[in-house]
Amino acid sequence: MSLKSYLFSGFLFLLFFSIISCQPPGEVQEQPSLTLPERPNILWLVTEDMGPYIPSFGDSTIMTPNLSWLADEGVRYPHLFSPSGVCAPSRAAIATGMYPSSIGANHMRTTSYTDVTGLPSYEAVPPSEVRMFSQLMREGGYYCTNNLKQDYQFQAPVTAWDENGPYAHWRNRENDQPFFSIFNFTTTHESGLFEPYGFRNNELRHYHAGDTSYHQAQWNAKTEESETPVHVSKELDFPIPPYLPDNEVTRRDMWKLYNNIAEMDRQVGAILDQLREDGLLENTIIFFYADHGGPLPRQKRLIYDSGLNAPMIIRFPNKQLAGTIDDQLVSFIDFAPTVLTLAGQPLPSYLQGQSFLSEDVEERKYIHAAADRFDGFTDAIRAVRDKQYKYIRNYRTDQGYYLPIVYRERIPTMQELLRLRDEGQLNDIQAQWFREEKPAEELFDCVNDPHELVNLADNPDYEEKLKELRMEMDRWIAAIGDQPNLPEAQLISQLWSGADEKPVTADPVIDLSGGELEITCTTKGASLGYQIITNDSNRQNWRIYQGPLELPAGTRIKVKAHRIGFVPSETIEFEVSD
Repeated sequence: MSLKSYLFSGFLFLLFFSIISCQPPGEVQEQPSLTLPERPNILWLVTEDMGPYIPSFGDSTIMTPNLSWLADEGVRYPHLFSPSGVCAPSRAAIATGMYPSSIGANHMRTTSYTDVTGLPSYEAVPPSEVRMFSQLMREGGYYCTNNLKQDYQFQAPVTAWDENGPYAHWRNRENDQPFFSIFNFTTTHESGLFEPYGFRNNELRHYHAGDTSYHQAQWNAKTEESETPVHVSKELDFPIPPYLPDNEVTRRDMWKLYNNIAEMDRQVGAILDQLREDGLLENTIIFFYADHGGPLPRQKRLIYDSGLNAPMIIRFPNKQLAGTIDDQLVSFIDFAPTVLTLAGQPLPSYLQGQSFLSEDVEERKYIHAAADRFDGFTDAIRAVRDKQYKYIRNYRTDQGYYLPIVYRERIPTMQELLRLRDEGQLNDIQAQWFREEKPAEELFDCVNDPHELVNLADNPDYEEKLKELRMEMDRWIAAIGDQPNLPEAQLISQLWSGADEKPVTADPVIDLSGGELEITCTTKGASLGYQIITNDSNRQNWRIYQGPLELPAGTRIKVKAHRIGFVPSETIEFEVSD
């Protein structure tokens, strides 16, 4: 089918798709008006690699009863976008409230693929004042837990979480202590499409909260397909995006995609049940969202909406604003200021986002995104999008969009695309991704062309919109200090201040004077954590040092310093003397 024929024959399909993607059924809520507890609990339910493939966002292919319940009692956000089409840079933005390309977190897998890139292992290095926002929540008295995934493009300091691991749970906090708890669901990850098909056993951890007898060796295994629950009929008429071949291979991957979503919905339900059992539902703000767009070829890693647009639902206590839609543009960098504001915490000046739940904050007009290195292959692309149009700037025009990423090529549909490409059997739409060159600029109407197939950059009717978004991109790049297409070796040199090796956090210095114990570190921006040594130290949380301590004689402590992006210090032990 030619592109021209596609535009005519597929117009109604595209129009319908744009309607269900951008405007799911419900009342549009322009500005939130909420009455919340002074220090509400905040629960994040985070899935991976998932676009808006659920009924509450217009896709009725399968039923997701728990997410549909959440949407019925909450607010849907159809215009949430990640700053990258892949997880680690996006999670860096969430953790710090800063754009990945402003802190050296934009290249996917900075600590691996060194044999391919020839580069040393390195981490993102934010400015010295930057803290993971979970640490700021802890400093404000919240009990903060992360179960299980991290993947921030840097090692989290021990001060970031009260609990960080497979058994992390709000149930271990002090009585009546407010909590911020994250549960990450990996079933919907891209690897869930690999063959042989089966669910990861590690998802059982969500049903064993507090039960540490479930042995870690079982987590990396996958169930056999014959033992994997089938939630979704293989006979359904699965929607196939026009850029993928409509054949049995793709349909099997689509079945796996939806079956994985259904399993994830079941796991979400288990956490919601625990919240109800604990009597915490009506003083907890519940967020559900995906860490970026979908897992399929031409989705994940790209900065089309298929790679950036993620569904989000928020349920507020007592079903406030239930069943409504908030269609404002939201970026992942808005999460940190939003949650800090909900918790009554002051906002650090370095944050690059804004609270999207504050009535006195002007709604954002644009979202921004970037694509750089993915595993062993590098590109340089930047994007800016308003409610309808997206502008893309390609810095490597002599390089095609498609990158031969080995991990992605384990997806059967990706293998099928390559087979059909080599046999010359792709149609014009499917072949677009495999063009050998890219235009310097692209402009897409994301409402009427939701798959971003028709470049309007050279169309004189859109000249003013092109200029507007071009200027906005220039402004954003300058504002955050982005350096598109900077060789990665030069980036590392900048992050390391010209040194040849990763910087190391200085060991903490402990001083006991006048009955008070003080801890300092000469590394600017280092967070200081300490732990009281007891017979059960392995189950103790690292505490954040915020000022002099008064400890009884004979108390033994461990102390550690860590600036984000640096090698952490050695752990120093100290015993308080008389």
